[in-house]
Amino acid sequence: MKQVLFGIDTFLLEQKAFNHLRFALVTNNVATTSSGESSRVALLKAGFTITKLFSPEHGLTAQGEDGSFQDHSIDSSTQLPVISLYGDHLTPTEEDLADVDAVLFDIPDVGCRFYTYLWTMTYMMEACAKYKKIFVVLDRPNPIGGEIEKAEGPLLDEINCSSFIGRWNIPIRHSCTLGELATYFAASKIKNLDLKIITLQNWNRNQTVEAGWNFIPTSPAIRDIETAILYPGMGLLEGINVNEGRGSTKDFKILGAPWIDAAAMNHSFKQLNITGIETTEISYIPDWGLYAKEKCSGLQFSINNIDLFWPVAMGLQLLQLILSLYPEQCKERLYPTVANPTGAGHLDKLIGVYKSFEKLKKNELELFNSSVASWQETIQPYLLY
Repeated sequence: MKQVLFGIDTFLLEQKAFNHLRFALVTNNVATTSSGESSRVALLKAGFTITKLFSPEHGLTAQGEDGSFQDHSIDSSTQLPVISLYGDHLTPTEEDLADVDAVLFDIPDVGCRFYTYLWTMTYMMEACAKYKKIFVVLDRPNPIGGEIEKAEGPLLDEINCSSFIGRWNIPIRHSCTLGELATYFAASKIKNLDLKIITLQNWNRNQTVEAGWNFIPTSPAIRDIETAILYPGMGLLEGINVNEGRGSTKDFKILGAPWIDAAAMNHSFKQLNITGIETTEISYIPDWGLYAKEKCSGLQFSINNIDLFWPVAMGLQLLQLILSLYPEQCKERLYPTVANPTGAGHLDKLIGVYKSFEKLKKNELELFNSSVASWQETIQPYLLY
């Protein structure tokens, strides 16, 4: 099997075509060449003119705490200024882009709508269209696979649920690369953008990260590929008062609360006959986060068949199960972040459905959303692989 080559690998060979341009680079430490060299270091060594860096949530290090303010800084490895796009502003200003001709975007994603790197890309796309800058996506594979038939809804209700964890009506698991989504958004949302996609080589849509490149943790809580696959479902727990593993070493692989009976819940979960996943009972004490220093009981999840596993469907069924077992204890959770300081409406923003908590309580939420079929048709003209 040939090694998967990223957009950065191809772009590095095209220096002569771009050596007249001054670039800004949207990136973090996770962005490397296929051989493991930092993208920004490799670009400078190859002779590209990089004037500044922009960083997303979690900062340039990709180690900042979830939702926390990231300040501007200087990059120690290149001495370039770093403008944070998850601090005092989420979108670049005209001044930020005044001294560049083009913006490069190179950040590994995890294939989930409520992961914010995607939406930082869209804000930069809009700024580039507004201020007449070229926007170049150095494309990367979707680590949890690109099979469009495995996309999972619901699509986002833009009128009531649009936010920095989901601006536009794509599914929770979108099954695209960021280059493909950029192509779609440039056609449907962002007019007059000079967009270029530097495509992948040797990747096909049914390959997950295990098929040909190394997974580097994309943020503090997404530590490995199993977590990334679980995340589109387990991430929904952020919207209710159940610990999702933060404060442990098993973020999004476990759940718990002081009021959960692990044995009863494990028995009830197994009755759902969800394919591709195994559960075991667990008790733990989170070091920080929800229920910090309190004993929590709940479940640990492990994938036993990735081909049969549907993470979003499992996550929605899990929410309904918790609500049915613990109707008095289970509540919506406020989840304050830089992008949503009050933390209100977080569950709606995650799921993309207005008043989702009430619909879950009434068993009204469509678990296998029929609108995903329309997504497959909508996105088809913009697929690059």
